[in-house]
Amino acid sequence: MNTIVKDWYIVSIFDDEEPIGKILWGICVDDMTYRFATNDYISTSKIVEISPNNQLIKTASGSSYQAIGVGQKAKVQMKDFELLRHGFSPEQIAQLNLSSISSFH
Repeated sequence: MNTIVKDWYIVSIFDDEEPIGKILWGICVDDMTYRFATNDYISTSKIVEISPNNQLIKTASGSSYQAIGVGQKAKVQMKDFELLRHGFSPEQIAQLNLSSISSFH
């Protein structure tokens, strides 16, 4: 029923200033659905419900995720969304954006 994730982020996706939605990005600890291997990254569909008291997160596709440990919040622009889908963490995307900005100066 559940997929358990660690080192997780609730990622707010923005198109410029306009919020589009939130997804869960994290590292798989255990997956009872057999979709993900241990230590694989997971980038979910849009979050539809978060239960803060038990850190249970439900997504638009009907999946449930149990987030363990302390998570982080992040913001990612829509133009960088594909990077999340390909395994880059929000932190790595921020670093990529910083390095590409600084290379123009």
